[in-house]
Amino acid sequence: MCGIAGIFHLETAKPVDPKRIKLMCDPMVHRGPDGSGVWTAAGVGLGHRRLSIIDVEGSPQPMVSADDNRVLSFNGEIYNYQKLRTILQNAGYEFLTDGDSEVILHGWDHWGVDCLRHFQGMFAFAIYDAREKSLFIARDRLGVKPLFYAQLSDGSVIFGSELKALLAHPALRKEPNLYALDDYLAFGYVPDHSSIVSGVQKLAAGHYLLLEQGKKMPAEVQWWDIDFSNRVSGSEAELQEELLRLMRDAVQSRMVSDVPLGAFLSGGVDSSAVVALMSELSSNPVKTCSIGFNEAKLDESGYADLIANRFLTDHRSRTVAADDYTLLDRLTDLYDEPFADASALPTYRVCQLARENVTVALSGDGADEAMAGYRRHVFHHGEERIRSLFPGSLRSPLFGTLGKYYPKADWAPRPLRAKTTFLSLAREGYEGYSEAVGVTSPSQRMALYSAKMLRSIDGYSSEAHMHKLMQNAPARSGLDQAQYADMKMWLPGDILTKVDRASMGASLEAREPLLDHNLIEFAAKLPENMRVRRGQGKYLMKRSLEKYLPDDILYRPKMGFVTPISQWFRGPLADTARSISSSSILEQSGWFEADNLSKLAEDHIAGKSDNSRTLWQLVVLEKSMQKIFG
Repeated sequence: MCGIAGIFHLETAKPVDPKRIKLMCDPMVHRGPDGSGVWTAAGVGLGHRRLSIIDVEGSPQPMVSADDNRVLSFNGEIYNYQKLRTILQNAGYEFLTDGDSEVILHGWDHWGVDCLRHFQGMFAFAIYDAREKSLFIARDRLGVKPLFYAQLSDGSVIFGSELKALLAHPALRKEPNLYALDDYLAFGYVPDHSSIVSGVQKLAAGHYLLLEQGKKMPAEVQWWDIDFSNRVSGSEAELQEELLRLMRDAVQSRMVSDVPLGAFLSGGVDSSAVVALMSELSSNPVKTCSIGFNEAKLDESGYADLIANRFLTDHRSRTVAADDYTLLDRLTDLYDEPFADASALPTYRVCQLARENVTVALSGDGADEAMAGYRRHVFHHGEERIRSLFPGSLRSPLFGTLGKYYPKADWAPRPLRAKTTFLSLAREGYEGYSEAVGVTSPSQRMALYSAKMLRSIDGYSSEAHMHKLMQNAPARSGLDQAQYADMKMWLPGDILTKVDRASMGASLEAREPLLDHNLIEFAAKLPENMRVRRGQGKYLMKRSLEKYLPDDILYRPKMGFVTPISQWFRGPLADTARSISSSSILEQSGWFEADNLSKLAEDHIAGKSDNSRTLWQLVVLEKSMQKIFG
């Protein structure tokens, strides 16, 4: 796992100063503390920070081909590199190293752009080809590894693994993107189709760019997509067997490492499944780690202990304070863009704990998106069944009226929030789902914004992107559409961003076997009743794991990392909440109505409403804006 950066001149082959490349790489030393490298030529420069995982002593980067015509800077892992190496050797290519980086270089020579389809792994990389005077930059199928880029006024294109690499370039204009600000408040993160800095873009998951000197900036090209439009056939027993085979293969491929390797173990279904399969595949005890909280209602460490004892892992656990908000400044540095998923706090702590013993850790991320594991998937599936019973002309006025007059109960468990359900049913499925995954609704945002901000965004709707994703998804049902949108937007924008920045902040490589593309493609073809049944998500996955995991793990309510931000803002962070309305950077921006921000805080502190998630967003926003633009 590493950090990459670079500069490519589209118009003319201007000299690239190696010091400038180093300046872009230096802020990412946490991504690669084991070494660094810079390579430049006329019109191009590539930089690299290395965290050594495979071929520790060899495979320096940027990697130059034997004939000096191709140069690679690569972040990630190619899990099937040994198989591809054999194929390429049989095709006549000679290898000077033992790692996966040289496989990418020769793969580019042999297959060209189509090399991407041969790579099984997580990656973001750049290849400069001197023969074509081109730069090829690509990102893995699901967006596990990040890549930012921007075109500057001088015609050059800069790129890097993190936004901070681009911010280090003096020619990048630092102006806030107000549409991205609305995206952030809508969802709690800045999605991959957006960036908080105007002019900066994120290469979309499963896309590439082929830049050529003397030609205009090209559009991104999609090279992979998730297809929910077909269904796999077979008995439940056959599907269970195939699912387990794919999971086992995915875990095994991610256990290849030349440095110590372990796993995160939360005690939930997904991490427990990964640990179970690792234990089955390993002759030595799996090194596992978990974080516990000093508040019993937030603590899952007992379930992690249960799994650790069941599979005799080499387990380490640490209890941290539930009020660990003191990490916020550190996380602001790591994430660059505002990121309001409060579970980033314990995620960073568990990465720190893992790094004390291992350099690589396998996680359970991805199964909820692939197998319909979120409660919102179950609710949406149920709502879609109701929508199918009523024509839109009847459904909208009927449920709209019920929602209008039914008492508000947002404090209640979701199935009892009849007002919320009625209002959702009155809308189309894609509209209801986008509200369900949102943090601050359109009406709430509009109430917070100033007249100046409203004029600036001019009717922009952050939810519209998700609507479009769902409406155009290669899908057969509303559940398919919801999962597709989650895998295109929520997964790379929130979940994978959270894990990438937290793990890299601890100089730890995190691997996600449940995001293996073969497994994802199989899951997308499962019939709906193999994903959601009897009010349970991940139906087939849980059934297939019954021989490995106890019911207490498989069928208990989903919890995840929970942080008590509501209590924080009524206790130790009450003054912080009140200070938002007079925040220098937010006040000077003119984006918000100060009185409305003040009311938001006071209503929460007084217990009149729970505004904790929006307050957390605003606190994080202030710190991020100060860091980037202050």
